Amino acid sequence: MQNSEAMALSAALLAVAGELTQRIHEGVVARGFADLRPAHGFAFARLAPDGATVSDLAAHLGVTKQAASQLVDEIVRKGYAERRPHPGDARARLIVLTGRGRECTRAAEAAAADAVGAWGGLLGEGEMRALREGLARIAPRGPVRPVW
Repeated sequence: MQNSEAMALSAALLAVAGELTQRIHEGVVARGFADLRPAHGFAFARLAPDGATVSDLAAHLGVTKQAASQLVDEIVRKGYAERRPHPGDARARLIVLTGRGRECTRAAEAAAADAVGAWGGLLGEGEMRALREGLARIAPRGPVRPVW
């Protein structure tokens, strides 16, 4: 692949990722969660299954513990998460999504389905399958982090 082709592909992938993040955020806002930023969604993705400590969240987001703690303070204050005693560590607190936080996560899933569904109309079923399979092979494993 020529350098110019690599740059064009890189630019296209970055543009799609940015557009997808924006469309999901707009969908979340349209569904009644206007007091959040896209970065909150990346945190919710880590908190959604079983909760996490501030340290876990900091590692997931690639930020300091202080930055993660500030984000947790914000989403707790807004009613999306709560602190609970950690079942395995008396010194730690577990941050878990509240009902409102889970509702917001479902809104993000619906917004993502809307955004990706529009691609199907442009690409068709076969190209969508090829896109999913190709991206699954090259996508890095691990947390999806916001671009700070």
